[in-house]
Amino acid sequence: MSRVYNFSAGPAVLPEEVLREAADEMMDYRGTGMSVMEMSHRSKPFEQIITEAEQDLRDLMGIPDNYKVLFLQGGASQQFAMIPMNLMKNRVADYIVTGQWAKKAAKEAEKYGKVNRIASSEDKTFSYIPDCSDLPVSEDADYVYICENNTIYGTKFKKLPDTKGKTLVADVSSCFLSEPVDVEKYGVIYGGVQKNIGPAGVVIVIIREDLITEDVLPGTPTMLTYKTHADAKSLYNTPPAYGIYICGKVFKWLKAQGGLAVMKERNEKKAKLLYDFLDQSSLFKGTVVPEDRSLMNVPFVTGDADLDAKFVKEAAEAGLVNLKGHRSVGGMRASIYNAMPYEGVEALVAFMKKFEEENR
Repeated sequence: MSRVYNFSAGPAVLPEEVLREAADEMMDYRGTGMSVMEMSHRSKPFEQIITEAEQDLRDLMGIPDNYKVLFLQGGASQQFAMIPMNLMKNRVADYIVTGQWAKKAAKEAEKYGKVNRIASSEDKTFSYIPDCSDLPVSEDADYVYICENNTIYGTKFKKLPDTKGKTLVADVSSCFLSEPVDVEKYGVIYGGVQKNIGPAGVVIVIIREDLITEDVLPGTPTMLTYKTHADAKSLYNTPPAYGIYICGKVFKWLKAQGGLAVMKERNEKKAKLLYDFLDQSSLFKGTVVPEDRSLMNVPFVTGDADLDAKFVKEAAEAGLVNLKGHRSVGGMRASIYNAMPYEGVEALVAFMKKFEEENR
């Protein structure tokens, strides 16, 4: 069986070089006589793995020294609670709701304090990003929260909201490392790695040091306190060691490709190929307003559920897999993360053209 083009939204495609390297080291990691899966997280080889992974991520993103990098568990969804538990000092936070995940995060935060939904695009099925240039930011808000790229709906903040001096917290799960980023504009950037960086089971949190304190909400578990993990350098308990090892390999792969500016160029080129086809197609339609389109997740529909199902089935038979859209949008969705080669998008567009001709 040859490799397919995997358009899954996550867990998602990983670079082949990384998979091959991991396969070569599976039985014996660099002369240790064991796999990283079997290795103590307190051992010298693993200490080197996690230290290098952090340094490579810092290099890629230009992370300033006053930010901590934490490799945690519980996925992005656990951060929905961890953020208010650690940051909601006044018990007030502002949320911009542009999709399912921001909606869930806002609902979770309500368990800990007052949540103001200061902008939303739910009125049009999250198909656009609301204007965030002059928001009614609450004077006593502890932070303003966004989900920067919306995996399900295929939208992306091209310009960060004006938080009027309040700390910006961003879930970047599905656009992590897809383009250069100015870390200093955020108080917290976090994301699950299973879309653009590694296997499911790791969430990376990049957090400004002044936000890491012992002053957390009463009843916050030790494991859900940022300080616990920052003080222990992500080794307070057994971390998802193998997942971190793969993330580290992906960071090295990204550096070898030329870094995030190069990835952005490539991602724009891939996305343009697909969006240009959608814009002139008589059968397929994109679901997002052009100015807010994501480079990572591209939802599209034919307008006929039976035809959508036929497309997904025939595409899979042609080696183009996991194109079924999320149930809340329907249709199809192509996730074209960093590791998706340009040839994969070319193959998809060629198949779409053929399908369109056969199903006029």
